[in-house]
Amino acid sequence: MDVIKAYLALTKPRVIELLLVAAIPAMLQANRGWENVDLLLVLGTLLGGWMGAAAANTFNMVEDYDIDQKMGRTRARPLVRAKITKQRAAIFAWVLLIASVLWLGLVCNSWLAALFIVITNWFYIFVYTKWLKRRTWQNVIWGGAAGCMPVLVGWAVIRDNVADDSPDQWWQAIVMFLIIFFWTPPHTWALAMKYRDDYAKAEVPMLPVIASPAETTKQILIYTWATVLVSFLLIPGTSWIYLAGAIICGVLFIGMATKLHIGVTKGEEVKPLKLFILSNNYLAILFIALSVDAVIGMPTISDYLGWNTTFF
Repeated sequence: MDVIKAYLALTKPRVIELLLVAAIPAMLQANRGWENVDLLLVLGTLLGGWMGAAAANTFNMVEDYDIDQKMGRTRARPLVRAKITKQRAAIFAWVLLIASVLWLGLVCNSWLAALFIVITNWFYIFVYTKWLKRRTWQNVIWGGAAGCMPVLVGWAVIRDNVADDSPDQWWQAIVMFLIIFFWTPPHTWALAMKYRDDYAKAEVPMLPVIASPAETTKQILIYTWATVLVSFLLIPGTSWIYLAGAIICGVLFIGMATKLHIGVTKGEEVKPLKLFILSNNYLAILFIALSVDAVIGMPTISDYLGWNTTFF
């Protein structure tokens, strides 16, 4: 049982939960309406996506072994505690990756989704883990692109299995991709403020390590605004349900980021972990609103306004 738990820990289950939360609304929005929901296809995509994300996270732990030994919050990871050898962890990651690709391609009928999984793993390991993370404070900005890919995976599977000739509307998937892309920096930097000394000890140039607290919270506020504004771009393809969720969540997210920045500039004691937790809730509630909106399938805002949103 301890060995099983160790292998499961390699996959970073909590991170995967967030990734799957992003994939579900994309799949539902890709084919709006409760009568269009193919539950088996959704579950199959989640399984394939889980294996792909688990592979990326396991590869990440293998590559970050030296860093994890130095950081207090990562010293309990399986490789650091010698629960599993690096070689076996690497084999486990390769098995997961191959299984994910074959599952999405053969079972879910989407080799495009399988390709996205391969790109995600390559980018996360070779671009983010091996290069960006260790060399620049912009690591989470560009490296966060890997965490956006589940949206494209989910969209690809649904569109590859739609029998009619309805437009694919890939622009909506790209907007969802950008929501997560801009959301990742404030989410990660808030946590990094809490564990600044850990990152400094491991010589990882996270923004809170190389910049002042005021500059860090300024960047957090900028990217928070970008996240909320980009989320509004999806409104034409949705109904009032998503519209209300995007506005309410956006106001709360911006309000908390503003409060953090003001507190830091005034020299007050702040709790950045509150913003980290709120950022999780923001993304979850936003995508739940989108999921409900998509399943109910009410006329969209663009339908009411007479707009043509079939771009690509």
